[in-house]
Amino acid sequence: MYELFGLKFMKQANMRAVLLAVTPIFIAAVFFYGWRVLAMLLVSILAGYLTEYMFKRKSKKPMSEATLVTASLFTLILPSSTPFWIVAVGMIFGILFGREVFGGFGMNVFNPALVARAFVYVSFPVQLTASWTTNLTKFPGGFVRWTTEGIDIISQATPMLHYQFDQTTASIQNLLLGTVAGSIGETSKILILLGLAYLLYKKMVFRENLIGMMVGFIGISFLFSALGVEANPPLIQGLLTGGFLFGWAFMITDPISSTRTKEGKYIYGFIAGAMTVVIRAFAIFPGGVMFAILLANMFGPIIDVAVNGYKKRRKETASGQAKEA
Repeated sequence: MYELFGLKFMKQANMRAVLLAVTPIFIAAVFFYGWRVLAMLLVSILAGYLTEYMFKRKSKKPMSEATLVTASLFTLILPSSTPFWIVAVGMIFGILFGREVFGGFGMNVFNPALVARAFVYVSFPVQLTASWTTNLTKFPGGFVRWTTEGIDIISQATPMLHYQFDQTTASIQNLLLGTVAGSIGETSKILILLGLAYLLYKKMVFRENLIGMMVGFIGISFLFSALGVEANPPLIQGLLTGGFLFGWAFMITDPISSTRTKEGKYIYGFIAGAMTVVIRAFAIFPGGVMFAILLANMFGPIIDVAVNGYKKRRKETASGQAKEA
């Protein structure tokens, strides 16, 4: 525990690992979109800690570094043109209704960053879906600019919106390098994978969640392709668009909103991956990852109860057979 500005904070190694993992993504985001990205991050951090402080000031409990992680992830899943007031409102809602109403850090059922993103997505659809900015690709790019120019949502939409409009997708090279429109953190897939590799190296994420979500996504994608579902994009493009990799690396791996049982983590991840494909194919939401993971969050406690109940029945059956023998 340590003090900063007269406030007590918990030292959380796992949270610091996540912050290190997303730091290169923020640097790339400044290059792509300009310094406004960091201003959005600052607004998100201030709004998050102000909300947490309002809950902790009487109990004098220490503040959590998890709020810094939530603010970082929330910023990375927003368009770079998001108004600052929406950033603040979203973060306040995410901390308030995504974490504090459940009892604070470690008690929340849902991922607070995704709660915040879902709230602003449905509350301010015009600002969140109809306004995007170009991403710069030549040095010094956004390092010498505050922000980039706006683009026409129809002619230069995000890859998933393009596919919904006319079943065309960006090239794999452009998707990997991040030279396509999208949310701040979903652009460079290479940096996302490097961040995940770091978290795996530090043993800060559950492999079961990752395996389950990937199997669910690939399995249902193949099923829909076999059934001829036209709204289902090709597998590789599907993996590289709509924020799937970012959600796979940094959202489904959240240990707090995940299931507790090892077997349950596979089921939990599978639900998120499968629902991503289903939502993309049949709903009006082009990405699908956000709502898919929130649905998995909702089923998490039920999955743990079912898995523990199954284990208990098997143990009782085995014990009864042993006594009979």
